[in-house]
Amino acid sequence: MSQYQTLELGVAFGITDVGTVRASNQDHFHVAPELNLLAVADGMGGHEAGEIASAEAIRLLCDYLAGQREHAAPHARPAGAPEPADPDATWTGAALKAVATLHDAVAYANAHLYQANLAHHHAEGTGMGTTLTGMWQPVPGGPALIFHVGDSRLYCWRAGALTQLTRDQTLYQQALDLHAPPPLPPRNLLLQAVGPGSFVQPELITHTVAPGDVYLLCSDGLHGETPAAALAGILADARPDNLHACCAGLVAMAKRDGSRDNITAVLLRC
Repeated sequence: MSQYQTLELGVAFGITDVGTVRASNQDHFHVAPELNLLAVADGMGGHEAGEIASAEAIRLLCDYLAGQREHAAPHARPAGAPEPADPDATWTGAALKAVATLHDAVAYANAHLYQANLAHHHAEGTGMGTTLTGMWQPVPGGPALIFHVGDSRLYCWRAGALTQLTRDQTLYQQALDLHAPPPLPPRNLLLQAVGPGSFVQPELITHTVAPGDVYLLCSDGLHGETPAAALAGILADARPDNLHACCAGLVAMAKRDGSRDNITAVLLRC
C-alpha cells in the first residue's frame, strides 16, 4: 500500500493487489513528486519476467526524465541578475519539447527491455514486456502530458462526468473500432507493449488539468470487469483526505465483479 504523496499536480495515493487468482503481482505503480509524474505498468512474460518488466519500465522512464531535467537546468546566475530571455519559453514551444522528451523516455525504456530480451535469446515480439501509462506535468501550471502503451487506463472525473483519456491498444478495441462482426478477439491481446519489440509508438496526449479534477490510473485488472459507471460512483466521492479509502473500494469492487488479474488503482485529486 502506498503513502499519500503531494505533487504540483495534486495529492495522490495508490494500491496494487495480487487479486484473487494470480500467484504473484506483475503490476507496478510509481508516484514521483520530484518529477510531477504518476505511472502504472502491467507486466507480462512469466512470473519474474513480468514483475521485472513493469518495475524496470517505470524506473527507466523516470531515470531518463530526471536526467533530461538535470541536463536542461540553467546555470546559476549572480544574485539579482535578470532572467535571460528564452525564445522557446512559450507554452507551445515548451510543450513540443516536452512531448519529444517523453517520447524519447518511452523509447529508452523499450530499448533497454528489448536488449534484455535479446540477451535471453527471445525472438522479436516475445519475451518480457509491460504496459506503461501515466501522466507527467513538466512545468508547474502548464499542460500535463499523458503517455500510453497497452491497455492500462487513465480516467478523468470532472464536473460530474467520467472520461476515459486513453484508448486500449488491443485487438479487441481495434475490432470494435472497425465494427467487426462477432466473434471478437479476446480483450487481453495487446497490439504493442514496452519490451518485446525493437520499436514502440506511445500514444501521447496534451491535457489541461483543472482544480477539482480526479484522475484514476489503473491496470486492466480493475477496469476489465467493472463498468465505467461503477468507477464513476467512487471517483465522485474522492477528496484529498479519503483517497486511500477510494482506492481500497475500487480494488474490492473489482474483486466482487470477478477480476482474475492483478489490480492496481492510483488516484490523483487536483
